[in-house]
Amino acid sequence: MLPFLVFQAQAPVPAPLPLPLPLPDASRNALLEALADGRKAEATYAAVLAKFGPVQPFLNIVDAEHRDQEILLDLFRAHKVEIPSNPYQGAPPSTPATLPEACAIGVKTEEASIAMYDRLLSQVRDDDVCQVFHRLREASYSHHLPAFRACAKP
Repeated sequence: MLPFLVFQAQAPVPAPLPLPLPLPDASRNALLEALADGRKAEATYAAVLAKFGPVQPFLNIVDAEHRDQEILLDLFRAHKVEIPSNPYQGAPPSTPATLPEACAIGVKTEEASIAMYDRLLSQVRDDDVCQVFHRLREASYSHHLPAFRACAKP
C-alpha cells in the first residue's frame, strides 16, 4: 500500500519588489529641471494670489502645480534621487501690476513648461518618468494654458 502524501495549501509568497535602478544622468537631470519648473510656477501663481486674492484660474492652478510636484517627488523617492531645497520658498517672485498681466505671465509660463516637457521627453527613456512627464505636459497643454489664455484676453 502506498502512503498518502498530504500537502497543505500554502499562501504564495509574494515576490519581492524590485529595487529601483539608478536613473541615468539624463533622467535625473530631467527630474530636477521639471521640479524646479513646477516650483517656480507654483511660487509665481502663489504670489499672484497673495497680491490679488483668491482669483481664478490661479487658485485652481496653484493647487494643481503643488500636486504635480508631489508626483515628481514620488519619482525622486522611488529612484532614491536627493530632493533639492526649494529656492522659491520664502522668496516669492515679483508680481505684475494687473491681473491680465499676471494671466499673460501664466500663458508664457505654461508655454515654456510644455516646451520643456517636449524637450525632456526626447531625452528620457525611463517608462515611469516618461509617463509622469506626459501627464504633466498634458495638464499644462489642455487645462492650464487655455485657462490663462482666457483670462489674459481683455
